[in-house]
Amino acid sequence: MCGIVGYVGSQSALEVVTAGLKRLEYRGYDSAGVAVLADGGLAAAKKAGKLVNLEKELVDRPLPTGTTGIGHTRWATHGGPTDANAHPHLDNAGRVAVVHNGIIENFAALRAELAERGHELTSETDTEVVAHLLAEEFSATADLAEAMRLVCRRLEGAFTLVAVHADEPDVVVGARRNSPLVVGVGEGEAFLASDVAAFIAHTRSAIELGQDQVVELRRDGVTVTGFDGSPAEVRSYHVDWDASAAEKGGYDYFMLKEIAEQPKAVADTLLGRIDASGSLTLDEVRIAPEVLREVDKVVIVACGTAFHAGLIAKYAIEHWTRIPCEVELASEFRYRDPILDQQTLVIAISQSGETMDTLMALRHAREQGAKVLAICNTNGSTIPRESDAVLYTHAGPEVAVASTKAFLTQLVACYLVALYLGQVRGTKWGDEIRAVIRDLAQISGEVERVLETMEPVRALARSLAEKNTVLFLGRHVGYPVALEGALKLKELAYMHAEGFAAGELKHGPIALIEEDLPVVVVVPSPRGRSVLHDKIVSNIQEIRARGARTIVIAEEGDEAVEPYADHLIRIPATPVLLQPLVATVPLQVFACELATARGNEVDQPRNLAKSVTVE
Repeated sequence: MCGIVGYVGSQSALEVVTAGLKRLEYRGYDSAGVAVLADGGLAAAKKAGKLVNLEKELVDRPLPTGTTGIGHTRWATHGGPTDANAHPHLDNAGRVAVVHNGIIENFAALRAELAERGHELTSETDTEVVAHLLAEEFSATADLAEAMRLVCRRLEGAFTLVAVHADEPDVVVGARRNSPLVVGVGEGEAFLASDVAAFIAHTRSAIELGQDQVVELRRDGVTVTGFDGSPAEVRSYHVDWDASAAEKGGYDYFMLKEIAEQPKAVADTLLGRIDASGSLTLDEVRIAPEVLREVDKVVIVACGTAFHAGLIAKYAIEHWTRIPCEVELASEFRYRDPILDQQTLVIAISQSGETMDTLMALRHAREQGAKVLAICNTNGSTIPRESDAVLYTHAGPEVAVASTKAFLTQLVACYLVALYLGQVRGTKWGDEIRAVIRDLAQISGEVERVLETMEPVRALARSLAEKNTVLFLGRHVGYPVALEGALKLKELAYMHAEGFAAGELKHGPIALIEEDLPVVVVVPSPRGRSVLHDKIVSNIQEIRARGARTIVIAEEGDEAVEPYADHLIRIPATPVLLQPLVATVPLQVFACELATARGNEVDQPRNLAKSVTVE
């Protein structure tokens, strides 16, 4: 998501840190800042926008030269992309500077405590509370590492923190919980970063920090402890990637990196959305509960991959809330004179928040008096700004044009909206909602399991590189998954690929079946949708009888499909409505590998753009 760099050594900290931030620009960001320790004090500069804005600020108002410093590129979460919200954040005395990735879930309570003790906080961020807490603890301990350990034990959520204090001019301290942080070790210098790309020009010796660990960097060494102060074991390794590969985390393509990031992205989308009692608290959804109780129709507008997320959301919304739900292609929405009123809730889904078709659809909806809720990955973008409410996915920047982690996090956000509507309207009991939340919380691990078993899928994709057509079939929520699988193959492999509802097979598409035609079938769980399961097994038999090559995606323990699958891809057993979160992943890997085998550009497919900003 955001980029972090820390340095202590003999070089100019400002030069090292700004160069490291440039190496992290590929991650995407909307503001940047630096802090340097020099002359017994601390100096900082930060600006909204790209690094060039910060560099201009540093030319106009130079910082003193120092050999210890930290820097940050921010992807806005709490508070918009402004100078005040940019990192680093300082305490009131200007002695502590902190940069932060992730989300601190209990920041509101901590902020209230600090205000009662006379602290003045000047930003909208969750990060600033850490600077003030560190200042308090340091005044008692005079040890920044110990102060960090004490503060971390009070924080809830996922976070990476890096801090400096003017009273310890040769120390950088970092902390990690559920968010990446890596140490670089050089001769008489040390580095901290969210990605090795930031320091690979200086050293290839790295240390991977574990969960709930605090690291103290000095010129002559690195000390790592747990949050409780106990010595921690760490893993040292040598970075053998070149600089461009380091940006991709060692992967050949950003898409592969983003596929691998999906377990974390799914977990991050859930962060801060459940309170201590297990109820949903969607703070960004600023539509009054009484208004949501009056909603009598939900309309989802989206394009491409986001449209497929909306199709899956329809099943969840109608099942959990009993509200009728329509899913519309945003490009067609306003041209068909849709029926909307003040009791209609329109959900606009867009990764970038700048998709012009979706933006024009939401503007039309608001003109008709409907309330609009945006599901988006980009803080401060146009679609959230023009909506009545927003739910950010917190997937982090997605560089590859073909969407992967954005899709999975859009699904999680849609599930959260559906559950929230059920909670507000009383159509789901509290224990029912908590049960689904528990299932969602486990999905991250299930996605990780799927990713660990993908080598046969890659081999299968390579074997099909000379094929011209692949068909995809699915039922229930598996139908949108089939559509998404076909779209990925079109985008990346430039192949003819079509997704169908399996029940429609005999209504025309079966005419396409021929000898050795690859057909991917997404099989619903036999536990939750046994009737549909039996029907899709019949579909598999029908296409296999006509010579097609059947590629079957089925959950573990489903033995009924085995006799009819030429290639069987197993996924973990999950609740029916959540199956797309695991069933989509093999199709992403399949498309990426097939495109690679055909010699195509994976990250930037021909004719496509990441954000479609024209109608």
